[in-house]
Amino acid sequence: MRLEKVTPENVEAAIALRVRPDQERFVSTVVKSLAEAYAQPETAWPRLVYDGDELVGFVMAFFDVRFDPDNPGDRLRSGLWRLNIAEGRQGRGYGTFAVRAVCEEIRRRGRSRLVTVTWEAGEGGPEPFYLRLGFRPTGETSGGELVGELDLDA
Repeated sequence: MRLEKVTPENVEAAIALRVRPDQERFVSTVVKSLAEAYAQPETAWPRLVYDGDELVGFVMAFFDVRFDPDNPGDRLRSGLWRLNIAEGRQGRGYGTFAVRAVCEEIRRRGRSRLVTVTWEAGEGGPEPFYLRLGFRPTGETSGGELVGELDLDA
């Protein structure tokens, strides 16, 4: 498994990537993610997840974001912004690989020891997946989603 940058050669395959229909309410499309990354290049880190030559997912990290920019005491956060694993490719370790790769990139940049993720609560949502990976709810919400953090030193 590996991560690759989005390029002119793979962008069409990237935007064609779909999660299961029952998951669509929990995660934005790759198209929206790439638009957000284009508009915020200093913050976003979009990558494609490959298994050999097969595109199996999309992951996007964020770096140095304040969830409440109007609050001077709000700290900078880095974490997982988006995770889309293709329908029919889930349950094979691709999501875990992608999250670990984001954690390694955050560690490499050395700006934070905490990795932040947000998720929408609900039946069929990603909460059990994030909890299994060691993320713990903080009690906060951001944009109506629950906030979880993983301590890289733990």
